[in-house]
Amino acid sequence: MDRVGEWRLFVSVASLGSFIEAARAQSCSPQSVTRAVAALEQRLGTRLLNRTTRSVSLTGEGERYLERSRRALAEFELLEAPSAERTELHGTLSVTASVLFGQLHLVPVVAEFLGAHPQLDLRLTLLDRVVSLAEEGVDVGVRIGALADSALRARGVGHVRSVICASPAYLKRAGVPKDPEALAHHECIAFTTTTPIADRWSFPSGGRRERGVTVRPRLIINTAQGAIEAALAGLGLVRVLSYQVDALLADKRLRVVLERFESAPVPVQLVHLPGPQRRAATVFLDFAAEQLRKRIGSRA
Repeated sequence: MDRVGEWRLFVSVASLGSFIEAARAQSCSPQSVTRAVAALEQRLGTRLLNRTTRSVSLTGEGERYLERSRRALAEFELLEAPSAERTELHGTLSVTASVLFGQLHLVPVVAEFLGAHPQLDLRLTLLDRVVSLAEEGVDVGVRIGALADSALRARGVGHVRSVICASPAYLKRAGVPKDPEALAHHECIAFTTTTPIADRWSFPSGGRRERGVTVRPRLIINTAQGAIEAALAGLGLVRVLSYQVDALLADKRLRVVLERFESAPVPVQLVHLPGPQRRAATVFLDFAAEQLRKRIGSRA
């Protein structure tokens, strides 16, 4: 097998987490995949993959080689492609975002993009956790908030706010809190993404400092939609991101409280790994950035 083929099989194993699945995807035998990865490791003088009877995972060196090999293969495929394929997008693009943001804003963008590029497929992964683009083979991600990984390249598309809100029925029954300390006397719903410490909510306290306020979480829940439904049912106050409740606020089914005590807006960004991108990823980034700015750019 040629060296390009070995690298292609390594990327497939790393992306799928399985020698057998990689063999199926590349239409070859599991033995040939094993030999190709072993040849790579011997030539490089380092282990790229950890293997057990149940799983396959990247080593530290494997992660570094995976990123570089993806870029190199993308460039090679573009170089070898017929001229017609160089203008038409094809293959499979992988994109990720948080669940509710993806449902509300990214799915419509993806649908329009796929409609314009019939030869392209797209795998959209919606999860309320930070997905490693390198480890999980993702081309483009949407991140809300500051980036923990400074190596990623980011393109801003707007801002969203953290808001505390409740149903009018709850506020009529329990009263409207006038300051954060009043939360101690209210029932609260802790959505673990925006309030990771369920009984301690943070507020600005001058400069970069924050102060914590003790709250009583009647419900602790791990999905935004579940937390919002609980608030609509009158269970208490919930802290979520503004885009998640825009429509409900406009319909007056929820009402924002303590607005003047909230933190500054946080950025929404499209992110990708550094280095050359596949043409499909580059075109999608340009398209999605423009569309998402229209949808959320002015919502701060």
